[in-house]
Amino acid sequence: MGIIRSSFSFIAGTVCGIYIAQNYNVPNIQKLTNEVLFKAKHVEEQYRKPKKGDDDT
Repeated sequence: MGIIRSSFSFIAGTVCGIYIAQNYNVPNIQKLTNEVLFKAKHVEEQYRKPKKGDDDT
């Protein structure tokens, strides 16, 4: 009885997750994360201070 009681929340969460993923339009988290990281990298490169060795003279 102990293993069923301890794994009940995991099994219930898995079943609910499968149901939601099949019946609702859930966004792709990996794609969303990659887009956010790309935009953050672009902003960071745009506002970065120039290095002292980058002289155009």
